[in-house]
Amino acid sequence: MAKVKSSFFCQSCGAQSAKWVGKCPSCGEWNTYVEELIQKEEKQSWKSSSSSTKVANKPKPINEVAYDQEERINTNDGELNRVLGGGIVPGSLVLIGGEPGIGKSTLMLQIALSLVEHKVLYVSGEESEHQTKMRAERLGIKSNNCYVLTETSTQNIFKQIEILDPDVLVVDSIQTLHSSFIDSSAGSISQVRECTAELLKFAKESGTPVFLIGHITKEGTIAGPKILEHMVDTVLQFEGDRHMAYRIMRTTKNRFGSTSELGIYEMSGAGLKEVSNPSQILLSQREEVLSGITIGATLEGNRPLLIEVQSLVSPATYGTPQRSSTGFDAKRLNMLLAVLEKKRWSQVGCSGCIPEYCGWTKD
Repeated sequence: MAKVKSSFFCQSCGAQSAKWVGKCPSCGEWNTYVEELIQKEEKQSWKSSSSSTKVANKPKPINEVAYDQEERINTNDGELNRVLGGGIVPGSLVLIGGEPGIGKSTLMLQIALSLVEHKVLYVSGEESEHQTKMRAERLGIKSNNCYVLTETSTQNIFKQIEILDPDVLVVDSIQTLHSSFIDSSAGSISQVRECTAELLKFAKESGTPVFLIGHITKEGTIAGPKILEHMVDTVLQFEGDRHMAYRIMRTTKNRFGSTSELGIYEMSGAGLKEVSNPSQILLSQREEVLSGITIGATLEGNRPLLIEVQSLVSPATYGTPQRSSTGFDAKRLNMLLAVLEKKRWSQVGCSGCIPEYCGWTKD
């Protein structure tokens, strides 16, 4: 009979402890440790037991390692190719996080349907087959190589993977999966870590790229242990206001490309549309010249962006004026203004002097 024991895990960072503690020694958070049952079993490979026994790896000189230049998979989405560094790397594990309703499932189903030359398995643990079909009909993309599987058990998923042998795997979402090797509920710290480890092993051994959709916490970080972001190859953050039409995809980690690239989408009734020229939506189309408006140029990755900054100044009713910003961090704004004021004072006059002697006035 398998030996069953319990352990305590931090819900913030995923640290493990043999007993309950009030303050996590790793991240310093209070009252984050929860008890979970761990079932220690002999773990098998993601392949079935009928497969041949795997031979243990042996060290070899790096010059003798066989290496063939593998071409990246074109996603037919210019913005996603940009943030991934040129396309999907075979055998990579990509994690996509974002707020509820931001469009993560819509984007991944849209990508799965657009890869008409590749066999894609879309595993949904949150929606039924009929709901996924309704979303696909709304997108209006026809594909015969996109297969839908409604399953949450990793063992059953791997059985279907052996039968289908897909080229790309999409999991929606990692918090809904559960493994029989861990005796705890789906979405817990140990389940998320174990399921990700099994999918990582599958991706590296088979060379199949895997996309994982992840939930986020109220603080905006990806739910689950912090080790989840260390295990995957690429972490994408899908941001934006649900009440606005535009979405931004950022790369916070990428082992195969740059982390400074941005992907911009526009949410519409037919899915997410690429925004190839972001400067056009960032600038207001006005023919007349207005005061209080300036245009600044910035560089995000390899793409230049033109951003319009609007300022409004009015007399303060009270003695202390108030500064507020929209679309920019207020604390960062105050810090920049303090630096600019200090720079201005050092150029027009010295602090501590008498204005009548040097002729300097504040105005």
